[in-house]
Formats: sequence, structure tokens, C-alpha cells
Amino acid sequence: MNLDNYPLLKHIDSPADLRRCTKNQLPQICEELRCFLLNSVSRSSGHLASGLGVIELTVALHYVYNTPFDHLIWDVGHQAYPHKILTGRRDNMLTIRQKDGLHPFPWRAESEFDVLSTGHSSTSISAALGIAVAEQQKHSGSKVACVIGDGALTAGMAFEAMNHAGHIKPDMLVIINDNDMSISKNVGGLNQHLTQILSSRTYASFRESSKKVLSGIPPVKQFLKKTEEHLKSLMTPAILFEELGFHYSGPVDGHDIENLVHVLSKVRQQKGPQLLHIITQKGKGYAPAEQNPILWHGVPKFNPTEGILSKATNNHLSYSQIFGQWLCDTAEHDNKLVAITPAMSEGSGMTDFAERYPQQFFDVAIAEQHAVTFAAGLAISGQKPVIAIYSTFLQRAYDQVIHDIAIQNLSVLFAIDRAGIVGQDGPTHQGAFDISFLRCIPNLVIMAPSNGSECRNMLYSGYHYQGPAVVRYPKGDVDELVLKPVQLLEIGKSQQIRQGHDIAILNFGSLLPEALKAAEKLDATVIDMRFIKPLDETAILGITQQHHTIVTLEENAIQGGAGSAVNEFILSKKCKCDMLNIGLPDMFVSQGTQAEIRHDIGLSADKLIEKITQFINQ
Repeated sequence: MNLDNYPLLKHIDSPADLRRCTKNQLPQICEELRCFLLNSVSRSSGHLASGLGVIELTVALHYVYNTPFDHLIWDVGHQAYPHKILTGRRDNMLTIRQKDGLHPFPWRAESEFDVLSTGHSSTSISAALGIAVAEQQKHSGSKVACVIGDGALTAGMAFEAMNHAGHIKPDMLVIINDNDMSISKNVGGLNQHLTQILSSRTYASFRESSKKVLSGIPPVKQFLKKTEEHLKSLMTPAILFEELGFHYSGPVDGHDIENLVHVLSKVRQQKGPQLLHIITQKGKGYAPAEQNPILWHGVPKFNPTEGILSKATNNHLSYSQIFGQWLCDTAEHDNKLVAITPAMSEGSGMTDFAERYPQQFFDVAIAEQHAVTFAAGLAISGQKPVIAIYSTFLQRAYDQVIHDIAIQNLSVLFAIDRAGIVGQDGPTHQGAFDISFLRCIPNLVIMAPSNGSECRNMLYSGYHYQGPAVVRYPKGDVDELVLKPVQLLEIGKSQQIRQGHDIAILNFGSLLPEALKAAEKLDATVIDMRFIKPLDETAILGITQQHHTIVTLEENAIQGGAGSAVNEFILSKKCKCDMLNIGLPDMFVSQGTQAEIRHDIGLSADKLIEKITQFINQ
């Protein structure tokens, strides 16, 4: 991009350069930063609306705080693009989310300004607390601030951290970025004046000295405390945070750069846990994103002048859409179905269902643990809960899956979206581990469809199974356009797709097309296993008697995956055959397109042929 269009921003290669600017230049820097972000994301794809909403906050934080000596943490990291631009990565922004490019979220190995590698929500306060305690023990003088959105604040982990921080009272700042689209009416001059009072040294000094002087006069002390709480409760949601042990300031207009710098400068000097509540608008400064911030949260490449996102040109359904259609079809005849999602209704294909069956739909916010145990309660009372959750987010509710669902053998269906390679969101979002951490749990039935029709059949079969069932399916479109009528599958029954000689490929999931291409070249038998648990042991025994090489194929970590399950069974039966497990290697898979990643780690047809041939010839 032509940096001459950004006369101030082009000279900012680090926050130190920003801090050499005058306060009067900050509004123009914000304007240039917002324009640069819009133009770069429109050419690279990526997260947009969140970053547009925190332009002023990002500039103010790096202007007031001495980063990287002071520590700044962004929760989740969708909104960290402006932070990346100001911290030396401006000229590489067009590589974001691409293979070998910038990470889509803050990443410690990428920059000293990225304090915490993120991607999942609600971790910032816990990490900030740990850093604050360590820096205080070292007497380093380093300040700590974290930014968390009102959405991420719905997770229990955030309140666990705040409860702990309020107990041990280190010096730290939590900024709540409240981007509920508009600034409420009570945010005006009076509220800003109150905020400045509450964040000033004079007020803080008076507040602390009052406690000391009046400590021996309980009635007076209590009266003053109640008066302060009453005044603040009239204007702000302060009481909750004050009870947790935080000194609350706000709400503040998050797009007023001058006032943000003023308030942050004062809050930075205060002792103990501080909470600053700011109000921002997601998509600020770009009308299409302001009007529909959900649509413009993560975007493909687009023309910023037109402000229109291109629609998919093919007629194929995605796996998520197939799930959403199945939900609607089932609910039409079954009012016991209850669909649950932890803040992923759009991504999981549930928007239509939520509109048509609002009484049977629950978005529990970013609360994966609660989602699972909530489903347990529904199942206990005779409902038929279906939890739609991304593979990478199910990790957060592992104890609940074991303790609250599996031990009690409750009939809950887990629709695990984004299983396997997800792509451009990088290591935090790849669905690499769900088979490994689920298959060791008793009572679970685990299925992996190879196409859209199989996905529908498995959802139907899992829904009617008496006990907990899992259907894991990938991100992306299905190959077939016409879906067959739904069928009830026999639990644990595989399906032979191709007959060959010597080599047998046992496929688990959506890599079946690649397995068949490889099998044509190798004259290999192909079995679509369908079920990871229970395994089709009869089919496996038959295969081992007719083939000298067994290859397992899955889009999951090799360690503990479906291939490991086959290995364990074959060893237990003392079968004589060579075993090759192909899946995700023992590494965290970085970003790139799904095709690029699959090729690089050896899951494309040509790489499968190469791996199998080398194994046989070694």
C-alpha cells in the first residue's frame, strides 16, 4: 500500500514513535489507522469490525503505557490488528492469516509487544493477574493492562480471575470494551465528569485516607461507603465490580481519544486492581460494518468503496448448513429437541433454527462448561439436547463431558463443528485433538462422516441413540449437491467403498476422496470406517487376514487418534500386519488454507501415495 496516503502513520514503526507525537496529532493518527486497517483487510481478508471499534483505545493505550516495558494483553485477539500495525508489523499486514504470514491473533513468538498468545476468549484477566503479581514481586515498576470485551466477560474464567485479583489486590488495569453498538444516553458530560473524579489521584487519596481516619467510627464509615455506592449505582454498573474488589471508572466514550488519554493517564497511576469501562461501536468509521458488525466480523477480500461482501458462487452446502437444516427438519416433528450453542450460532449454521424455533434454542454465551452441564439437566428431565460446538472450544468443557454427561450416560448429542484442519485462524482453532481426548471416555459413541449425506445420517442416528453421541465434521462444503433421505445407521458398522489388494486404507472422516484417489494408484482397498467408537472390529479382523499393510487416515492428531484405536485392537488380537497411521503430526498446525495445510502435512492424495509407498519399500 502507498504509505504516502498515511503521512503520520508511515513514520510510526513502534509505540515509541507514537509517543513522540503530540496529543493534537492523535486524532489524525486514529483516522489514518482506521483507513489503513480497512484497506489492508479488504486486500488480505481477516477480522475487521472488532479492530475498527478499538482504534482510539489502541492508540491511547500505546500512547499512555510504556509498551513493551508495560504489558498490554488483548483478550481473544480479533481486535488486535491495529495493535499489530502500531507495533512494527504495518508493512506485513497483507500477509495476515496466510501461510508463513502474520498470525491472526497476538502471538508471543511474533513480537515482544504480544504478551500473551491468544485465540480463545476470557484468558486475559488471569494472565494479567499472574504478570502483575510477578512484576510486583520483582519491584520492576512495570504496569499491566488487559482489554476484554463484554462478550468475553460472560465466561466464568473472567470472573474467577477478577475474584482472585480483588482478593490479593495487585496493581493492574482491566478495560471492559463494551461494544454494544451504541453509547447509551446516560453517557454524557456528567458521566464523564464523574469518571474523571473517580479516576483522579485526589479522589483515590481521599478514598483511602477516609478509610483510615474513619476506621474507628463504623457508622460514619458505613454511611460514606453507602453514599458513594448509591451515587455510582445511579450512573454506572459499578457495584458488581467494586464488590469483587476493583475500583471502577466509567463508562467512557471509547472513541474520544483526548478523554481516553486523560483517563488512562490517571488510572495508570492508581494502586490496586482498576476497572475501566469504555463504550465503543463495533465497525466504527465504516458504515457497512457499523450497520452489520456480525457480517463484517471476519471478511473475505472486498472492495471497500462498494462495501459489499461477495457471496459464494457454488451451490454446495457447508457441513454447518447441513447441520442447521437437520435441526430444523427434526424440530418440525419433535418438540423435545433443544439446540444449545456457546456463542457460535451463526458459525454453526443455527441462525434459521433460532428464528423458527426460538423456544427450543439457547445461546448460553461464551460458557462452554455451562453449555454441557445445562444440556445434562435438560436430558435428565426428558428433553433431547443437541450441543453445537467447535472442536477447539469443546476442549474447555472436558470435565463436564466426562462428569456430567458420560458417567451418567445421558442422551446428549454433540455436533462438533470445525473438526480437523480449520485453516487461516491458526493453531488455536485447528480441531486437532477431539478424537484423542474423547475416545478414552466410556459410554461415548463417536462418528466421523465422509460426506454430507453421511453427516445427516449420523446426526439422526446420534440423536436417537440412548446415551451420549458425538458427530465430528469439518469446516467446508460437501461434495454432493443432492442429499439422500436420512437413514438410521447401525452403531459401529463400517462400509467398504473399494476392493483392492495387499493394502487397505481405513478412512475416518472427510478425507475419503483423497483416500480413493490414492487407492486407485495403489490398487488399495478402502473402508469408510464411519465409527471411531465403537470400532467395527469384525471388519478390521477381516481386513488384516486379506491385506499385509493397513493404513489409517484421519484429520486428528496421530497420538491417541482413530489410528491408535485400530493399533490397540490389532495388537490385542495378535494380528500379523504392518500398520501405518496417517494424520496430524505432533505439532501445532499454523495458519494457511485447508488445501495448503493438508498438502504440507501429507494428507493430499499425492502425498498419501508417497507416504504409503515409502512405508512399504523401507
